[in-house]
Amino acid sequence: MDNHSKKMAKLAIQALQDKKAEDIHVIDISEVSVIADYFIIAGGNNKNQIQAMCDNVQEVLGRAGYPEKQTEGYVTANWILMDFGDVIVHIFDRENRLLYDLERIWRDGRAVDVSEFEV
Repeated sequence: MDNHSKKMAKLAIQALQDKKAEDIHVIDISEVSVIADYFIIAGGNNKNQIQAMCDNVQEVLGRAGYPEKQTEGYVTANWILMDFGDVIVHIFDRENRLLYDLERIWRDGRAVDVSEFEV
């Protein structure tokens, strides 16, 4: 894994924090999967906040030169998946975060403290 992925993850986390994301978790999946280096999982309180978090991540990473490959779930905003290649961002409402429990599913990855991405 390179600095490129870590920089992307840092920007995405900051963008989520700017919109008051709750309970941000980062999972380093680089050793267990080829689909990405990091999963970032965050929660929001309502559809508007979840969409605002998505919009902010798109804007911040886009301005930094990291093109988004795909976004799914924006309209319903109960689980938005944003694929930036090396970093995949998941933004959930409370109910769906508990239902899908990605932290449990990806427990083979290494949990990374969000503070490792702060300045």
